[in-house]
Amino acid sequence: MADHQRIHPANDVEAPQAPTAPLVARGSSKSDKGDPVEEHPHPPFGHAIPPAPSKPPKKRSCCCKCLCWTICLLILFVIIIGILVGIFFLVFRPKIPKYSIDSLRTTQFTLSNNMSLYASFDVNITSRNPNKKIGIYYEGGSHIKVYYTGIQLCQGSLPKFYQGHRNTTVITVTMTGQTQNATDILQSLQAQQQTGSIPLYLRAKVPVKIKLGSLKLPKWKFSARCNLVVDSLDADNTIRIRSSSCKFRLRL
Repeated sequence: MADHQRIHPANDVEAPQAPTAPLVARGSSKSDKGDPVEEHPHPPFGHAIPPAPSKPPKKRSCCCKCLCWTICLLILFVIIIGILVGIFFLVFRPKIPKYSIDSLRTTQFTLSNNMSLYASFDVNITSRNPNKKIGIYYEGGSHIKVYYTGIQLCQGSLPKFYQGHRNTTVITVTMTGQTQNATDILQSLQAQQQTGSIPLYLRAKVPVKIKLGSLKLPKWKFSARCNLVVDSLDADNTIRIRSSSCKFRLRL
């Protein structure tokens, strides 16, 4: 008997098939072209996205404002002072007074028994005020001192007087002093006198008041420093001044 043909079942194309895994993840939608679309679509046209709020500008601190105001006030103050100084120079045209030591005379220069040196000088000083609108009041309390190798020999003071505009005044100042234990100083002076060049140092401090027109300014301190070279310091002798150089300063 012929073998029975074995019939194997074939898959029916038209039969419903079991569902397979979805190609699109859950929670997403599919576009017309089959591409997945984000869950949150773009907003519709005409609805703009509000911009993120910007940080408020920082306010300047009080210290910074105070510093700015202080700098501005200082600049303004400097400008005002500069304008006033410019007006002062244009109106008064100030010039520095001129001074010169014309002569120096020794009235006493002796060594006593106790080895103290007594010295007296008469100094003639010429003061010139070249200003047209500025006068000078020379007040009391001035000091003029003469030194040799840093040791004070004598001192004196200027008299009180007023020097007017474009005035020249000759002043005679008497200076006296005593130096103890002056044996070494006298020997050094005698050695210097043989060369004919004795260095002296003169220092002066004079309080003055400046008069601008009818306005009298507060007291100023006028100082002078002079280096002198004289030929001798013999008693009762007119000293010849070989050279002199002076520097002057004026302080409030």
